[in-house]
Amino acid sequence: MSKSKSKPAKKPAPKQAPKPTSKPAVKTTAKTGLASGLKSLEAAAALASELAAPPAGPALPPEPEAAPAPAAASAPAPSEAPIIATLHGVRVPAAPHLGPSMITSLNEGRYERNEVACGLAAIPKGARILELGAGAGVVGAILAMNLAPKALLSIEANPALIPHIAHLHATNGLSDIITLRHAVVLTAPDAPASIDFFVMGNFLGSGLVSRKPDRAQTVSVPVLRYADLVADFAPDTIMMDIEGGELDFLRHADLTGINTFVAEFHRDIYGREGMQECRRLLSAQGLRIDEATCRPGVHVWKR
Repeated sequence: MSKSKSKPAKKPAPKQAPKPTSKPAVKTTAKTGLASGLKSLEAAAALASELAAPPAGPALPPEPEAAPAPAAASAPAPSEAPIIATLHGVRVPAAPHLGPSMITSLNEGRYERNEVACGLAAIPKGARILELGAGAGVVGAILAMNLAPKALLSIEANPALIPHIAHLHATNGLSDIITLRHAVVLTAPDAPASIDFFVMGNFLGSGLVSRKPDRAQTVSVPVLRYADLVADFAPDTIMMDIEGGELDFLRHADLTGINTFVAEFHRDIYGREGMQECRRLLSAQGLRIDEATCRPGVHVWKR
């Protein structure tokens, strides 16, 4: 009986259950507080990240920097430009100004045929050549490739042709032999610092005198005085194709050191009287026409 009475005496023990139940309550509260703290920290970190990061708008400029890459890739590198013709050993790379008819003319040997023939026949090896009117750069390159000149200074007024001429020279390993300059050479003592040049759709028709001014684009080109050029370069040979500018050139040029003068004359621009004046001026400089090496439209004068 005493044992049975002692058992009920221990029943109050479950009343102490609040202690264990209070502990989970504390743990739950702690976890809740910890989670809340973590969320606060994460929110603060996210806010800090947003504040530290650049605004969405300015972050886009890198794309415009990358945009030119496709354009550069689409344009062939100079070394990748196809060779469209080979003339007297000169490889001619493709260029915008060389259309189908011009390419055919190059491949058939008709491009500036008389000018090339006169130059190769009349200019001695080892000359110091001044080329006035480089055009596509082909004639000057042929002279440099076949005549082993001491130096060749090539002048071209059309600004659009300059990079393509330089490319042609580089393609043929002539960049160290030929010096290329963008200018118009004038002989008048009162020559201006620059002059208007008429650029035609076909580069062969471009010049200081325009046959069709309404179809030409006018560009301003720097002037190089002939006297200064001679003092710096000292040419002994002139190869000239300046589309009608030869008459004005000869009116004031001192050709004292020039032994060979090869020029394409343009009688259709300055007429018969202008052509006769060109001959008188050359004769007055002590030069004589070399009939054996002349070709139609291209004359050779020798000292």
